[in-house]
Order: sequence, then structure tokens, then C-alpha cells
Amino acid sequence: MSEIRNLEPKAVWDIFQQLCDIPRPSKKEQKAAVFAKEFGEKLGLETIVDEIGNVIIKKPATPGMEDRKTVLLQGHLDMVPQKNSGIDHDFEKDPIKAYIDGEWVTAKDTTLGADNGIGVAASLAVLQANDVEHGPLEVLLTVDEETGMTGAENLKGGILDADILINTDSEDEGELYIGCAGGVDTNAKFYYKEENVPADSVAYRIDVKGLKGGHSGMDIILGRGNANKILNRVLYKLNSALDIRLADIQSGSLRNAIPREGYAIVAVPNAQLGEFKSFIDELTPLMKKELSVTEPDLEVSYSETDMPSKVMDEKTHNNLIKAIYGFPNGVIRMSDAMENLVETSTNLAVVKKQEGFIEIGSLQRSSVDSAKEDLANMIRCVLELAGAEVVHEGAYPGWKPNMSSPILKTMQDVYNNKWGKVPAIKAIHAGLECGIIMENYPNLDTISFGPTICFPHSPDEKVNIKTVDMFYQFLLETLKNIPKK
Repeated sequence: MSEIRNLEPKAVWDIFQQLCDIPRPSKKEQKAAVFAKEFGEKLGLETIVDEIGNVIIKKPATPGMEDRKTVLLQGHLDMVPQKNSGIDHDFEKDPIKAYIDGEWVTAKDTTLGADNGIGVAASLAVLQANDVEHGPLEVLLTVDEETGMTGAENLKGGILDADILINTDSEDEGELYIGCAGGVDTNAKFYYKEENVPADSVAYRIDVKGLKGGHSGMDIILGRGNANKILNRVLYKLNSALDIRLADIQSGSLRNAIPREGYAIVAVPNAQLGEFKSFIDELTPLMKKELSVTEPDLEVSYSETDMPSKVMDEKTHNNLIKAIYGFPNGVIRMSDAMENLVETSTNLAVVKKQEGFIEIGSLQRSSVDSAKEDLANMIRCVLELAGAEVVHEGAYPGWKPNMSSPILKTMQDVYNNKWGKVPAIKAIHAGLECGIIMENYPNLDTISFGPTICFPHSPDEKVNIKTVDMFYQFLLETLKNIPKK
């Protein structure tokens, strides 16, 4: 891991390695917030921790730059905690084992946290540097971006003085983002009663594994398999012909991650065991063929397991399976305004049996607020018709593109002067905090950029080394060229 500190720019990679050593899953990022607070204080800079736990650090302009517009560099402290099955890693205690893999930095069997650790590290590196020209500077590091954006939502007005917001949380070098999707969670509970296991039955566990998963916004366009939908497709097929009874189901984990694996435990009549196996054996190659390009490592398996003490009541069992089968998932509509941009999507993220109820968790995204609301209501109707208790939670606004943005023009010129080409202008089908921050600071001129990060929100996450250097050099050159007030 020490070799990462020797990468260029060393200041950024050194701070990133320190962040990797600090456990910081969403809602448990307090140690990272303490690190950032102490970082600012050790530099003798004005450092504020607000009521929700966001860290704000302010740095005066370098001599001769006092008349420039004030820039706010913004990122989030938390990371998505995802690991491969069978891996012993506690995200609340264990460091991330980052390492160099050719042109990339990745992590061993877990998410890396380059989303948004690289952006945070770059912002702190600017604060630490004595040889960087910049006007008045502020850094805002929010908490809980990945599971609810509660840090940004609870940021109060009047704390920041910035004229320009530069978000560091997008994931493709050479692209400037000027808009993002809004989102809303649609969550449900199916309450069940326990019943005795039918006589003369045997218990089987059905596993879905080998999927790539990924970011439910950035990667939804890739058409990857959803473990919840695949597992339920198997259950639906079995339930349509056999007398199976569901005893347990555990699939997916986070609202903004495409579920990679899951399992269900069912009671199967001994007399139907042959048909049970045949149905799965026949359906599995069909699904593998359908997803052969996007999910070549898909596995569906079954194995005998210990008999559970109880099963779910038959009515809830049937309603749950039918509701999940009818649940929309994936890309719903592409944007008419921007090529290859998803406008509206939904991710069926979590299906888990708890004590007394089955938890359903999903996230709808759209760059059109009315379409987001319509999709969430559509899903609500499907679930309520099946008898579930449904709530919409955590709604946040999108960020409307502004093609006349002055900071966009500045950064286009800077990039062109430095690398001889104009960066692409894009909007992102993911939830950046920009729109939320701008609710309390509506006059901010806003943009987002970052290095190339592939497969965020999955254990395959990796960041391209060369683009981290380009990202940081681009940031420094931008700060040098911020216009006067």
C-alpha cells in the first residue's frame, strides 16, 4: 500500500491513502470528519463543523489574488461499503486495502472509496499547498452522501461565501458536468405471518451470484443483471407450477448499488423435488444466454439446507413474488435533450426478510422531476396492490444545466489551453449534491468534474492513475484562472 503514496501527484495520493486507512462507510464516517477537521486546524485555517457533521474549511487568497471570485471545492466523506461474498472485512473497523494494478488503483475484494475519496484528497491537497495560486477558497466535505444526502440537505445558508461551486464527484476525465438527476426512495414492507413448514418437505437454498453490480445511476445504462429480479424470476417460475413455500430471502444491500447477489430458502415438497431441480436447470441457461454479454459470470445454483422452523404465510408469499416480478427495473426513458443520457430509471435494490416483514428498497432517478414522481407512484401502486405498506423517502432535486455558466467557459478554455482539446459537456444520471446545495445558495455558478473511476459502488471499483494527475493539474490551473469578482 505504501507504493500508492509515491504516485503523482504525491500530495493527493498521500491523503487518499490516509483516507483508505480510516473506516468511513455512509453514516459511519465520523472518523473521516475528525481527520478533515484536524487537517484544517493543523494548517491554521478557519475550520467549521456544522450541526449535521459537515466540515467546512476556508483558506484566504494567495497574495495578489484577493480580488478573484470565491471558489467552493465540494466532495463527500463517506463511501459505499461493498465486498465480495465470503470476504472477512468490517467496513466500520478495517482499512481499505488499496493497491496498484497496472494503470489503475483498486482494492482487494472491496469498494475502493475513490468515489469520492480522490476528490476529497485533491481538495485537501490544495489547502495544504503553499505553491498554488488561488483566490479566496472554501472546501465543503459533506457526510452521508451515498445513503441519503443528508449532509447536503442539512447544510444551512449563510455559512458559505462562495460565488462558484466546483464539485469533485463525477467520474470521467475530460468531461465537465453541468446537470444531474434527482432521486427518491420508494420503500415498502410486506408484513407476514409465520406458518408451520408443510409436511413431507425438504429445504433448498437458491443462490444468485457472479453479477457485476455497480452504481445504480452511472451503470444503469449498461443493462447489467439485477440479483433481486433474477432470483425472483426463479421463484416466480417455481411458484407458478409447484407448491414451494418461502422461508427466507436476502438479496441486495444498498439503495444506490445494483444488487450483485442474493439467496432465498424455500420448502419444497419431496414429491416435487425432481421438478424443482428441472425448472431451475432449464431456466438458468436461458437467463445466462440473455445476459451473456453484460453478465458472463452469472451463476444460479441450488443446494439442500437445514429445514427452517417456519415459512411465510401463503398469501404474503404469493403477493411478494408477484409484486417483485411486476416491479419496473432499469432504464425507463432516455433523454430527448442529450444523447446517451438516461432520463429516468429505477433500481430494485433490496429485498430482505426481517422479523415480521419483508423489506423492499428502491431508488428512482430522473432529470425530470415530474417523471421521477410518476415512476415512484407507478411502483407504489404495484406494491400497494400486492398489500405492502409503501413510503416515499429522501427525495432530492436534480440540477438543471446552464450552458451560459461562466465557470463552464473558464474550464473549457483552461482544458483546451492545457491539453489542446475541448472537454465534453455532459449531464449525469446520478445524484450529485449540487442541486441540493444550490437550494440554499441559488447564486452559485456550478460545475462538476473528476478523474476516471470505473465500477463505483462495487468491489471492482478502480481509478485511473494518469487521470488523477490530469484532474489535479486541471483543478490547479482552473483556480489560477478564476475571474475577478
